[in-house]
Amino acid sequence: MDAQLVAFTGVAAGMVALPGADFTVVVRNSMVSRRAGVACALGVACGLLVHTALAVAGLAAVLTAVPTLFGALRLAGGAYVLYLGAKTLQSALRPLRERADDGAGPERGPAGGALRQGFLTNTLNPKAPITFLSVLPQFVPAGSPALPRTAVLSAIVVALALLWFPAVALLVDRLGRWLRRPRTARAVEAVTGSALVLLALALLLEPLIA
Repeated sequence: MDAQLVAFTGVAAGMVALPGADFTVVVRNSMVSRRAGVACALGVACGLLVHTALAVAGLAAVLTAVPTLFGALRLAGGAYVLYLGAKTLQSALRPLRERADDGAGPERGPAGGALRQGFLTNTLNPKAPITFLSVLPQFVPAGSPALPRTAVLSAIVVALALLWFPAVALLVDRLGRWLRRPRTARAVEAVTGSALVLLALALLLEPLIA
């Protein structure tokens, strides 16, 4: 067994499971329904597929080397996450009577919307290109072809995401009866909305405080 692949799988599992915007947006959509949560989880995995494909193609290096492009991605990602956070907080501030009347938490809609949210949240994450460029090369043995090895490492990352994020969605759905009670749902939305807003502000303000 390739010891480096085993080590990378452990590192990648920690990277994928690390709480962040991806995790928060999956929980947010899982509050709506199992279908929305799983769709959002698949969207996150598709976003990771984009980042890993860029890493394999070497384009991620170009993105991180050009400050203007990286800055544009950071602003777009921060703005989108801030938008999701604001919408979640808006839902959390709804009167409990309205929530009880319609039985809704976050806005209900087709699964395609949840898929898009997961995809955009991950794809617009400016930290991902840096992460892949800093981690993947460490697990490419010296003297071996970089392209096939990077492709294998990238496939491991996507496979782990396909396991982790749907599992999160199913767990939240499993607790759905309790989590969707008006008061509980309101509290969860307040926490997830606040987390998304804080993550967005960290992205948008990072150059000012660095």
